[in-house]
Amino acid sequence: MKISSNFDSGNIEIVNAEKHDNIRLKIRRDTYAETFQWFYFRLHGAEGFPCKFSIENAAKASYPEGWPGYNVYASYDRVTWFCVPTTYSDGVLSFEHTPVENSMFFAYSTPYTYDQHLDLISAVQLSPLCVTELLGETVEGRDIDLLVIGEPDENKKKIWIVARQHPGEPQAEWFMQGLIERLIDESDPVSRTLLSKAVFYLVPNMNIDGAVAGNLRVNAAGKNLNREWAKPDVELCPEVHYVRKKMEEVGVDMFLDIHADEGLPYSFASGIEGIPSYDERLKWLQENFLAKWVEYSPDFQTEQGYPKNDPGKANLNIGSKFVGEHFKCMSMTIEMPFKDNANLPDRNFGWSSDRSLRLGESILGPVLFVLDRLR
Repeated sequence: MKISSNFDSGNIEIVNAEKHDNIRLKIRRDTYAETFQWFYFRLHGAEGFPCKFSIENAAKASYPEGWPGYNVYASYDRVTWFCVPTTYSDGVLSFEHTPVENSMFFAYSTPYTYDQHLDLISAVQLSPLCVTELLGETVEGRDIDLLVIGEPDENKKKIWIVARQHPGEPQAEWFMQGLIERLIDESDPVSRTLLSKAVFYLVPNMNIDGAVAGNLRVNAAGKNLNREWAKPDVELCPEVHYVRKKMEEVGVDMFLDIHADEGLPYSFASGIEGIPSYDERLKWLQENFLAKWVEYSPDFQTEQGYPKNDPGKANLNIGSKFVGEHFKCMSMTIEMPFKDNANLPDRNFGWSSDRSLRLGESILGPVLFVLDRLR
């Protein structure tokens, strides 16, 4: 029997794996940082054996409140991921499973690997509606990909959507895949109407280095990208630096930053009530966008979420807050769950990649609803 994580997005440390009924593990910390919670590993050689796993440092993870009610994700083929009943007690995350094949994988959520990212970029560029651009390089020299969907025109609205500033939130890139695939569907009337009036600037993965490394929150320099928007260092945070540079070049009329939340079992949005320039126009856009999205998708809701910032108290280092203030535009952070949607739970598959895809597709309706009022 062997436990391994030496692959794209892998993360685990072995305490003891000599016995199948007492596999003791720890989650490795992020690169040059103290944060951790993402894990992804392979079990080999245990077919037919009832295996018991314990992640012993779960209580010291970045968001231990995320463990109660959470279930681990597992897969044999890395395509279909299902939930394994999981318990959190005395600071230890525990789960049991008897493999029916000799090799299987376990993860914090359905992974979205770098190869999948490259497949997405390569496939989408074949659409006549899409052009790929390289904004620059990450800390470790990987390409920062931008997808421009729609024919650029100074009279069109500029819609920016970025994802995965936090690499251990792969739901965000699944969301982007769903959004992108619908947007380039030339038979979809919503997409066709949107592209007649707007150009979409999309960054499916802001933090490729961190994703490959199996980090939860930071890039290869140990920086939390979503706290670096006010003054991004080109050496330590090139990902934010180059995206901001392109934004200044083309402009921004709407900004959406896609994430996932460890603790709350809901999909929700965090707005920009606390930025200095928040006014009645931005309030109308935000409230109507969210109300329309609730109509479009039962997986989205507005009753649960983060507390709203008091007027003038927003942290302008955060992406959505900075962009909303700097460009005086509608801007928000979108969060999906790790645990599942408590309002519409799926006992077998939890918050699956398919649900992230569908939520990404659904967002185009609310975007169209407010599009003409963005400026």
